[in-house]
Amino acid sequence: MIDSVDTLVIGAGVIGLAAARRAAASGREVVVLEAADAIGTGTSSRNSEVIHAGIYYPEGSLKARHCVAGRQALYEYCESHGIPHKRVGKLIVATAEEEAPALDQVRAKAEANGVDDLTSLDAAQVRDMEPEVRCFGALLSPSTGIIDSHAYMLALLGDAEADGAVVAFASPLIKGRIEDGGITVEVGGAEAASVRCRHLINAAGLDAQKVAAAIEGFPAEMIPPLYYAKGNYFTLAGKSPFKRLIYPVPVPGGLGTHSTVDLAGQTKFGPDVEWVDAPDYTVDPGRASKFYEAIRRYWPGLKDGQLQPGYVGVRPKLAPQSATNADFVIQGPEAHGVAGIVNLFGIESPGLTSSLSIADAAVTSMAIAYIYDSA
Repeated sequence: MIDSVDTLVIGAGVIGLAAARRAAASGREVVVLEAADAIGTGTSSRNSEVIHAGIYYPEGSLKARHCVAGRQALYEYCESHGIPHKRVGKLIVATAEEEAPALDQVRAKAEANGVDDLTSLDAAQVRDMEPEVRCFGALLSPSTGIIDSHAYMLALLGDAEADGAVVAFASPLIKGRIEDGGITVEVGGAEAASVRCRHLINAAGLDAQKVAAAIEGFPAEMIPPLYYAKGNYFTLAGKSPFKRLIYPVPVPGGLGTHSTVDLAGQTKFGPDVEWVDAPDYTVDPGRASKFYEAIRRYWPGLKDGQLQPGYVGVRPKLAPQSATNADFVIQGPEAHGVAGIVNLFGIESPGLTSSLSIADAAVTSMAIAYIYDSA
């Protein structure tokens, strides 16, 4: 027997849950298939839990557009749903005079993206705000914040379920096939089943390429390559020295070794970038030496032995180490020519911040898919 549903969402991470909420709110019958036994067990629970302002991304990119729009929507959602969060602010610091021009570049990029609330600070002003930070100068981003990501995902789940969505855990998509008027997928797990849907949103994160490749008839050339960028975090033993997030000026290949604080007051440093062939969630204690060196450039008071291995996140990169970072890919039928399917590839940082905006785009693309399918 084949069950039927209007919309299948693959993945119950923050993007999948946001998409399910948005689709269910529009009156669609929605089922979420999640391979794990709980929500948000992958990339969604292995990040810095930062609400980004939208500063660093190329002008006009999907990352820039969805981060700026998503940040505003996320703050409003947190307020309306009682989700723990805080606009702690962020300092982007130049640790030496020769880094000062990089602050001007950061400001210019931010303003091009519509982020116009950055404030320039000199070393004395920074010391007044964060006595432990040593730098030549800095930019203050007051709209950067932190969030309880699990509470956020629970709220998204609650909204989706209130509008009739259902989440099936331990239910991996095994394979699928494109048929007239829809897609039929084979679902694994303890109660294997076949499900036919009119629309499918692939929000499988690190497995998004695998899911797309498992759908018979989907054009293989439309599936981008996947590269794994492992990010190690180290936590600080003892009281946090900072009230705000501290980011060095960007360096080639990343944003440097930055300091974030969670809502419980725990300080963590990272992530770094370690290119790997497959996801690996073990922190290598030997990487701490590079962390100490980088952190002491802006916090010379860091003592030996204060860093402890924390956790690891893995980012689904669409470009290799040698290439420029790729943008988000929100791929609907207007791109790949297959009615009913929306693929979300390469959703890394600022994916959490952008989640509500990405969900709107995915469901809008799905609506285009409906028109496309009906033509």
